[in-house]
Order: sequence, then C-alpha cells, then structure tokens
Amino acid sequence: MMSSVLVVALLVSVLSGPTVAFVPFGRGKSTHVSITGTALLQKVTETCRAVAEAAGHQFTPTGSSPEELVQACLGHTATGQVSGAKFHAALREICMQNGLVDRDFANSAPHHFNSEAFLEGRGLIMEGMAAIKANVRQANFQAARETLGRVLHVLQDFYSHSNWVELGNTKPYVNLIRPDLPLENLADVNTPTCSDCASGTCPSPILPNILKEKKLTSGYMGMFSNAKPAGKCSHGGLGDLTSAAVPRGGISKDERRSDNAAFHTAALNTSTAASLQLLEDVRLAAGDKDFLRMMGIARSSVVCFVIDTTGSMSDDIEEAREVVYEIIDSKKGTQDEPSEYILVPFNDPDFGPMIRTTDPDKMKTEISKLTANGGGDTPEMCFSGLQLALTGAPPSSYIYVFTDAVAKDIALKDTIDALIRSTKSTVSFFMTGSSKRRRRSTTAASFDDYRDLALVSGGQAIEVSKSELPEATDVILDTSTSALVTVLQQARNPGRSETFPFVLDESLKKITTYITGRSTSFTLTNPAGVSQSSSEATGKLGTVQSVGNLRRIRLNEDKQAGTWQIHITSAQPYTLKVTGQSIVSFIYNFVESFEGPHPGYAILSGRPQAGQPAKLMMSVMGRKGPSSLTVTDVGLVTVSSSETVRSGTISDMGNADILVTVEEVPEGEFGVILKGTDKVCNSEFQRQSTTQMSVSKVTIQAVIDRSMEPGEAFQLPFSVMTQGSGGQYAISARNDRGFPMSHPNSLTLTTAEYTNASVTITSPANTPSGTDVTLTLEAQSSSGVDSNYAVLRLSVVTKITDFVQPVCEVQSVRADECPTDVSQCASFQWELSANLTDGNGTGIESITLRQGDGTLSYTSLTDPTVQANYDASCCSQIVEFVAVDKVGNVGKCYQSIVRSGGPSAPTVSLPLLVVLLGSVLVLRP
Repeated sequence: MMSSVLVVALLVSVLSGPTVAFVPFGRGKSTHVSITGTALLQKVTETCRAVAEAAGHQFTPTGSSPEELVQACLGHTATGQVSGAKFHAALREICMQNGLVDRDFANSAPHHFNSEAFLEGRGLIMEGMAAIKANVRQANFQAARETLGRVLHVLQDFYSHSNWVELGNTKPYVNLIRPDLPLENLADVNTPTCSDCASGTCPSPILPNILKEKKLTSGYMGMFSNAKPAGKCSHGGLGDLTSAAVPRGGISKDERRSDNAAFHTAALNTSTAASLQLLEDVRLAAGDKDFLRMMGIARSSVVCFVIDTTGSMSDDIEEAREVVYEIIDSKKGTQDEPSEYILVPFNDPDFGPMIRTTDPDKMKTEISKLTANGGGDTPEMCFSGLQLALTGAPPSSYIYVFTDAVAKDIALKDTIDALIRSTKSTVSFFMTGSSKRRRRSTTAASFDDYRDLALVSGGQAIEVSKSELPEATDVILDTSTSALVTVLQQARNPGRSETFPFVLDESLKKITTYITGRSTSFTLTNPAGVSQSSSEATGKLGTVQSVGNLRRIRLNEDKQAGTWQIHITSAQPYTLKVTGQSIVSFIYNFVESFEGPHPGYAILSGRPQAGQPAKLMMSVMGRKGPSSLTVTDVGLVTVSSSETVRSGTISDMGNADILVTVEEVPEGEFGVILKGTDKVCNSEFQRQSTTQMSVSKVTIQAVIDRSMEPGEAFQLPFSVMTQGSGGQYAISARNDRGFPMSHPNSLTLTTAEYTNASVTITSPANTPSGTDVTLTLEAQSSSGVDSNYAVLRLSVVTKITDFVQPVCEVQSVRADECPTDVSQCASFQWELSANLTDGNGTGIESITLRQGDGTLSYTSLTDPTVQANYDASCCSQIVEFVAVDKVGNVGKCYQSIVRSGGPSAPTVSLPLLVVLLGSVLVLRP
C-alpha cells in the first residue's frame, strides 16, 4: 500500500500554488483549484489502490507526480509507457468548469449558497449529481466531468459562504448530497443573523443567539444593489454592495485574513472533505472502472473507425477488419491495448449507428458483420458518420476513415472542422477512389475536402489503390498507442525544396516520419551527419516504406538524440509529420481572462480573438512529473509556411500549469510548439500540437445552466459579436443526435456590440437518461471571410423522483466456528445472509463487493427483494458490499466479526438492519 507520506506528496505536487482564496485559475489564487485537485487526486489514488489490490497487485507509485500515479495505476497490468495526458486533461476540465461558475453565474445566489438560498443550492447539487451518474452509465464521460466541476464549486461554496464552521461543525453537511434528509434549522428571512461591523473585519459578527441555537445562515450578496433583509449578514468584500449596509461587514471565508484565518482554514478543510464525500458517492454509483475512465485513467488509445459500406468497398472493409483483428491480437496485454473501440459505418442515405465497446471480442463481432452493399461509387454520407465519431470518441482521439467516394453531405464540412478543432482529435483518411475530381464550385465536394480536414487535424490523407491498402494501414498500428507525441508537423502547397530541422530526445521510442504527396524525394540526416535517401528502402538510419502517396520512415531503435533534419524535394503539395512514443508531452487550451469578484480564465470554445494576444493554459508532463522538465520556449508556428515561430511569455500559475501569452499571432493557420530540457537525462526535447487553429473577429457566447429533459423543448440563449464589419451574419446550428431544432438563420450585427438570440432543441420523449448532445453553433460573415463557432455539450436527464438508497437487512451471521487463535483462521469459514430492497421501487441495478476476500452471490436483481449470501475465511473478518439502484442511489451492507479488543469474532444471533445515511452507518437491532 502507498504510504501516507506519499499520498501527501502526491497532493502537494499538484497544489503548489498559494492557497489564499476560494477562486478559480489565475492571479496566484487557487483555492477552488486546490480543493478540487486535492479531492480528485485522493479519490483517484484510493480507487487505483482498491483496483490493484482486488487484482492481487501492489499499488506502488515511484514518485509523487500525477504521471507516476497513472503509471502505478495501470502499470501492473502490462509493460510499456503510459501517458498522463488524459488524466491531466480530465483534471483541468473539471477545475476549469469549477472556475466558470464564478463567471457564468456570478450573480446567482443558489450557485454560491449566498443569500440563504440553501434549498435552491442543494437542488443544483442534486440535479448535477443525477446528471453525472446518468452520463457515466451512458459512457458520456466528458459531459460527466463538465457537470462535476460545476457541482463541486456549488458544494465548496457552502462552507465558505455559510456559517457552518462558525457553528462548530468540523465534518461535511451530508444532507446537501442527500435530498431524502431535510435541511434543518435554517434561519428564516425575518431572523436577524449578524451584528454591525463598521471596520468590515470583525472576528465574529454572527449574533450569539444564532450560534447558540445552531441556526444556519449565509451572507447576502449584491453586485448591483445594496438591498438585503433587515439584520442579515452580508457576504463581504469589494464586490458586495450589501456589505456597506447595516449590519456592515461580511462572513465570507473566501480569503484568509487575520480576523478570519481559523474559519478560513476550517472552511477549506471541510469543503475538501465534502468534495471527497460527493466523489465517493459518484464512485460507488459508477463503479471503480468507470470512475477511473471518467478521470482519464485508462489506456489512452481509442481505436475509432468510420467505414464506407457501399457496394464498391468490400476490399476496404476486409482490410479494416484485418487491421482491427491485428490490433486486438497483437496489443492485448500491453499498454497499447485500446481502452475502447468505436465503429461508425456510413452508406447512402444511411449512416451509423455508432458502436462503442470496451470488449475486443464484441468489436470483432461487430466489424465482422459489415458488408458492402448499395450506393456504388456515388458520393456518400461520410461527414455524417465522421460527426458521430468526433462527438462520441474521447477528445484527442485518432479516427480513421475508409472511403472511395467524395462526401455527399458537404454542408457538414464546417461543422466537422469546428469539432476537430474543439476535440483536438486527429482524422486520417484512407482514400481508394479517384482523386482527380476537383471542386468546380464552393458547394461541390471533392477529395480535397478530406485533405483539408486531415491537415487541420494533423492527420494523413492517404491515397492508395484498393490492392495497396493493406500496405498503408501500418499507420493505424503506429498511432494506436497510449503515449504518442508529435515532434514536427509541416505542409507545403505548392511544393518546394526545403530542409526541416527537428530535435529528437532520449525519451522518444518508435520514431516514425510520414511524408504524404506525389513525386517526393527526401534525404534524412542525423546529428552525426549520417544520411539516408528516399531511394534506400533499408539504410543506416531506418526503414522506408512507400505506398501510394505515403512515405513511412521508421527510425532504427538506436537513434541518436539531438538535431536531425530532413530535406524534401517536390513540386507537388506534401505534408511532413514526425512522431514517436514518449511520456514527455503537453496539453493546452486557448483561454480568455474574465473579471469579477473572483477573476480567472475560461477555455475558449472557438477561435481566439483577432487583434488580441493569444493566451494558452498549458500543462507539461515529464517522466517524473512537471518538475523533471525545464520549459525554455513556447510559441505559435504556421504549419503551411516557413514563418518564424512567434514565441510567448511564460507565467507559472502553480498547480503544474503555465500561462503562455503570445502578443503577435501568426497569419492563417497555426499550431503550438514547445521546447525544453528533460532533466532526467539532460536531453533537449521538442513537441508540437497536431490540431491547427486560426483567429477570428467573431465571438459566440453561450452558457448551459441546466440539463435537458426527454420530450421537453430546451431553449439555449446565445450572443454573437464581431470586432470587424457589421452586417448580416449567417447562423447555423447542428447537433449530433438529429434532434429537431429551431434558430434564426441570420443575425444583423453591429461592430463591438453583442446581439442576442436563442436556439431551441427538443429531445424525443424516449431519449435514454444520460444521453449527451453535442451542439455546434456557427456564425459566418456574408462575405464568408470570417467565421467562428462554439461547441457545447448538453445532457438529457430524466427528472429524478427517487432519492432513497437501497436498504440492506442482515438476516443472519454465522461465525461460531471462527477460532480465537488467529493463526488457525485459514481453516475456518464464516457466512452472512442479507436481504436487499430498493426503498422507492426503481429497482436495484448492481451489487458489488467492496471489502472482503470472500465470495458474494445473490438472487436475480429483478426480484423485489434480492437475497445476498457471503462466505469468507475467518481471516477476512470484514465485509462491505454496495447496492446501486437504477437512478444511482447508493446503499451499503457492512458487517464485521472482529471482536472489540481482540481478533476473534463473537457469535451473532440477532438480525441487523443496515442503512447507509451518507457517511453515517446506522445499525438497528
């Protein structure tokens, strides 16, 4: 087991920034981030340990970084490198969504438990928890993470904004996450709660009778008005106008001051414990495996195929099938074994359904069912199928499209472009049809559309004949790995002779260079000056494979670290990409700052603003965590020209994050490039992002404030503004579920002024609870020169009326034979029998063993009462199993045969009724 010292070190490593206020990212204040990060890391650590021990493995991180936590969590099952990028990305996504509550709901009392809005605040928590559990059941982990971040913010603010800790409470208020328990002893609107504090910094402004009677209150907050009920406490601070109205001052513990230091610390500790309590409830409802998947703790590679099934595609389908079989068979038991398989077929006029599975045998079965029929070689619904893949696959996935025809649904191209940029997924096309057809108009499709999207995503547009296809699919085997990084990516159109330098470091393995283009030749040179030309299939530096328009160069494993270069000669357009496998990597998001009582940073959903410095929030991952790396330069670089990199200034934000500000943004499409030193081996490294980005003068803003309900119309307000020329802007909205929508087709914009509108979307009444909907909004100028997009994720959640946990009634415990001598325990058994019922009738969905080394069995879950039986060695004296009902309510059965004061077990003859009440276990004879 991991020592307590290492657990603390793990938490400290992620929480290195100062802890001074309950605020989001930025300005050196990171308590909301610290609370959330501490709780997430601790819960992930507990879960990883439990999974490892249940499998008979030890959980032994080699150090204190999140990267080493991921390696320890997954490394016991296989050998090889494991990237911590998905875990870092999940942590950031949750923390950023947490911080956005201060931007999007700054004046909403329930979102902060201000103004005694206790029932409404708890309502937000319960609605959010229901959505999280429903999303996890549908494997919609991104939607679950986004909601989790917002719910944690609301919960954490209760302890800072109410008088819970002033009342002497040191443990969380479990009733906030248990709607079947009442919120008790709330101060009503007519009850004075605070005394006047002229200085605004009185140590204890809460009235003595409120403290004596244990009345629960919170501070009133007014950003635009100083009005509050007579005698009521204020939130306090410069942003609160009510704090100047008698009684003056405030009870907020957001910031540590000399007058409230003890209460601030108490609120900090209690909110952390409350966050852990909520996460444990989610974990129990989700199960350990899906909880870790939600947190990005999984083998990172996801194999996603989008396959044309029209009549001419039989050979292509067979090759895709063979590739899937090879991936499944060759990578089983390694860290490159895919964590999920996704398959989306498309034809004309049909596409889908999307098939997702973690079971490799099921994937074999599904892809074996594909047959080519109908359609011929006419244009197909390629982009509709790709849209399903982009919204269904996790962010930063690798998606492979097999087709021999141009896209019929060309109108979706801009939506696909927006989804690629938003998800940072890489799309590669295997094109086996004629590519000579060129676009004759802006609405006619061609193979150039596939090339455009491949370039934007950092993927390949591979043109081969059907007979050559089997030789080209090694690209899929190369990229289906958990630790793939890009060292360099460039494109030239028109082609020309040019030399491209790049740096290879000691950590890189399986380095592969790809060149796509016709009539290309190259010379590769290592740091020692040794060269190999494209005419040498096997040389001193590597092996060259040529098929169709693809040149694939796999470097020898004894490659030399340092600066390499490749000289390419071609008059035709070409792309260059250098990849490898390494734990040394980075994640990034373009962000914008926001002001208010708690300023911070928000992730941009669309393109950065033109005419403004570009800001990026970045995390860098090394073999021993971020402290094992030195970042020397971060900048933006154009992929399609030799323009000099535009370097940025770097600010350490704490919590393993850096903020990069680039004052001058390159023209056109650009990527992110990072250079530094790996201190583990004193080796310089270079990494580049795959997804391209550009700037826009258009801005789209939209805030999701609740879940959708099946069968109900959902109205989402949005605003559009341009810093460019005003006039008519076309508005489009698309969703990946095909749900009916209505919205204005155009808006008239005035420069620098927001224009408001809304889109209405209705899900069918039979939509499963937990379904997520990806909505893409786009605004384009009448000239088509400028456009921007916003990608939003909504959840469809059935309204929950069942808040009662399953109940466990222990019928009997037989432990009479367990010996008093512990050394003899292995030869004896003890047994437990219990009845499980769901208190509100939705039914028990799952029962799992959480503690104990024995055997748990139970009758059918469809029975009104489920009988559970457990037997174990007398050496394993504690059992706990968890029952989850169909809406995510969690109940536990717990039994110990440990005798107080000794190791042996007493005889138990009376049945017990065991009911879980949050963190309180009640045993009733």
